[in-house]
Amino acid sequence: MGGDSAGGTLAAACALRARDAGVALQLLIYPGTCANQDTESHRSYAHGYLLEKETIDWFFQQYLRGPVDHEDLRFAPLDGKGAAGQTPQEDGGADLRGVAEAWVCVAEYDPLHDEGVAYAARRQEAGVPVHLDRYAGMTHDFFKMGGYVEDAKQAHADAAAALRQEFTV
Repeated sequence: MGGDSAGGTLAAACALRARDAGVALQLLIYPGTCANQDTESHRSYAHGYLLEKETIDWFFQQYLRGPVDHEDLRFAPLDGKGAAGQTPQEDGGADLRGVAEAWVCVAEYDPLHDEGVAYAARRQEAGVPVHLDRYAGMTHDFFKMGGYVEDAKQAHADAAAALRQEFTV
């Protein structure tokens, strides 16, 4: 399963729910994973890098019913608490043990950059296989520009390689 941006968030949350269903691989392309958008990348790239702070705020207003939903695991797979039937770890975040392997793609100039990196690190700490690819000079949504941007073509090739590796075992 996979997705980009909010789709990456949903794929990560679904993988937590489906941990025992045999999901082989997650393709998470610049996923949003945090309950609060207070990372350095959110501050640094809030304006002028395609995905603007006001747009993110608008998306959250459409998606969340209220402040308590920020803490829902289905919205914040990195640090959400106890939603979606999961048992929170003592540090308050989701238990990632046993979740499907992931390929995580992040763009350098993306407000969601730090969330993707932190999610990959948290997975690694939990002993869950993860491969993190960082694309220098890229902004949010670059993955969709494969017909025009060389790094997007490379990201497509990297995602395909991750799928190929998973399904040729």
